[in-house]
Amino acid sequence: QVPLVESGGGLVQTGGSLRLSCVVDSDIFSISVMRWYRQAPGKRREWVATVNADGSTSYDDSVRGRFAISRDGAKRTVYLQMNSLEFEDTAVYYCYASSPFPRFGRGTQVTVSS
Repeated sequence: QVPLVESGGGLVQTGGSLRLSCVVDSDIFSISVMRWYRQAPGKRREWVATVNADGSTSYDDSVRGRFAISRDGAKRTVYLQMNSLEFEDTAVYYCYASSPFPRFGRGTQVTVSS
């Protein structure tokens, strides 16, 4: 097992901000593609953002311009800075790592009150 441990979720009002963190217990974090996904109640899990090993990033249209994904190799941590949160961002957010094998963390709940 190579765990991913998410943190930083919580309850926030519309327009507020949160920063999610995901610590990766792996010596090969540096080569891993890291992603954030989310799953809202009654919906399928959906991709949110990716940060590649070279630091390049990509975002789903629904969050582009509001969310920012980043990684810190020294801390083996990936972050998701979420600004201008909307009610529709309410979901369980999951960290994903591609190496040494594809896997998800257990998730952290984000609730945005309108």
